[in-house]
Amino acid sequence: MAAGSEAGGGMSYGPYNKNAQNFFTQYQSLTFEQVHQDWLSFLGDKAGLALDVGAGSGRDSSALAERGWDVVAVEPADGLRELGQDATRIQSIHWVDDQLPDLGKIRKLSYRFDLILVSAVWMHIPPSDRDRAFRILTELLAPGGMLVITVRHGPGDGERLFYDVSREELEVFAKRRALIPLPLPVERKKDALQRDEVSWETLAFRLADDGTGALPTVRHIIVNDNKSSTYKLGLLRTLVRIADGAPGLALKRSDDWVDIPLGAVGLFWIMLYHPLVLRHQLRQAPGTRGYGFATEDFLKLQDFTPLDFRVGMSLSADVAPVVLRAIRDACSTILKNPANFTTWPGSNRPIFEGGSARMTIKKAPVRLDKATLSRFGTFRVPSFLWDAFSRYACWIEPAIVNEWIDLMGSWDLRYRMDDYHRGLQWVEGRRDTSAVRHMINQQLETGRVECVWTAQNLKAKRFDVDHCFPWSRWNNNDLWNLMPSSHTANASKSEKLPGDLLLKEAHPRVVNWWEQAIVGTSREEQFFSEAEASLPLLGQERTVEGVFEGMLQQRLRLKTNLQLAEWLGI
Repeated sequence: MAAGSEAGGGMSYGPYNKNAQNFFTQYQSLTFEQVHQDWLSFLGDKAGLALDVGAGSGRDSSALAERGWDVVAVEPADGLRELGQDATRIQSIHWVDDQLPDLGKIRKLSYRFDLILVSAVWMHIPPSDRDRAFRILTELLAPGGMLVITVRHGPGDGERLFYDVSREELEVFAKRRALIPLPLPVERKKDALQRDEVSWETLAFRLADDGTGALPTVRHIIVNDNKSSTYKLGLLRTLVRIADGAPGLALKRSDDWVDIPLGAVGLFWIMLYHPLVLRHQLRQAPGTRGYGFATEDFLKLQDFTPLDFRVGMSLSADVAPVVLRAIRDACSTILKNPANFTTWPGSNRPIFEGGSARMTIKKAPVRLDKATLSRFGTFRVPSFLWDAFSRYACWIEPAIVNEWIDLMGSWDLRYRMDDYHRGLQWVEGRRDTSAVRHMINQQLETGRVECVWTAQNLKAKRFDVDHCFPWSRWNNNDLWNLMPSSHTANASKSEKLPGDLLLKEAHPRVVNWWEQAIVGTSREEQFFSEAEASLPLLGQERTVEGVFEGMLQQRLRLKTNLQLAEWLGI
């Protein structure tokens, strides 16, 4: 028996909610080691990121956390999840209401897990859903990651629905996905709760490598694909930037595609090409011909910086039509050129899909949020490429930039390498804390502002504006990411990521700062629009608690994807 809720796709969670305390007590009566001794020798001493699917009481999640693992615990039964959450509240465990076969919320986070534990869940998944469920679990594994599935054999209990399961079926699924089976005992084990009619089997598999083909595809586009301009590189970098820095802009995700606002692709494209064309006059194609997107409206942006029209910003009635028309022109160029001509290796079939929508542009104020950017149409990215863009942005983007520099240099030898690098620096690549520093000073004139890390009053102390998630590792100047901090704490934290428990301990001070300085002011709409774009599980939940929960998930995403060192406080 395992700590899992035995809850999967296609079933009711009524029994687990009605009898939550009984199930909790039952699961906690056994230890992690009792239940999982068959495969523990493969776990090793090195910790990583684990996914506990059907986490139930949190027993297994807690044991993994005690061994140093960061754990995402998935539990769809509200009653059990609340008990488990309460029992593990001081551990590095993030609870998510999600379920197989889709794991839709987990997939939005673009994590790759070193361990996925599916304990006492598989027999609840309808046979018609199992192939898809197994594929999704495989796609969530990190290279070298381990998938462990324990299955229950035996009749139901009158309330819960169980399906027949077999070792052979799982082994077939694993072979299709190129997973390597681990040598575990093949005999069934007696039930640890002494139920004579119940027995258990455990299977474990390992993923040898990335397994998706995403990185060779990306490399083909960057290095091998024919390029008559920088447009293909521009589109690729635009998508990497959105997947890494604004994953919350995704509109919909299926097994095959991630849909994002076409307007977001156009906006990020403009932010990339604005300094190259308008400030540095660096050729983006051979010869002297113009660019399809560089229309009269794009040229009118000469006196602005890309920071003036980033996601979440409010535009005045005079400026809004110019920016919106420039985005529309960029979208048209993208669909006609790089999206159309970026094809799968060895074929003429486009990798990306997109379609524009009819829209009316009026002379009226507008905010560049998810809703506005969606009015331009939809752009579709293959799901496995989107995940690669998100997970490996810190490796993919430098490769794009290097190829871009080589391409520009082949057309025009007048410029130095430094000129190319300056032109290609992402606009968020410089710190901008001035607005929040002004907000702190305003609040100090009339009251108290606390350091979010130490709770010290900053009125009589030297203070800094701290990027909660270090700017040098993840370029983000959003209001939610900028915190009042004492100079001492900020210097100690430096470029490290706050630890999970430290961030949770700072929760009341972080939320209080937002409520004190932002909520109810002219900055509130910008605050939530930025958070909606940057934090993938926030959606339209415009509450400070929702933003903080999104921060906890983003912290874990950055730790996993970038392998950042953690700061545990002063």
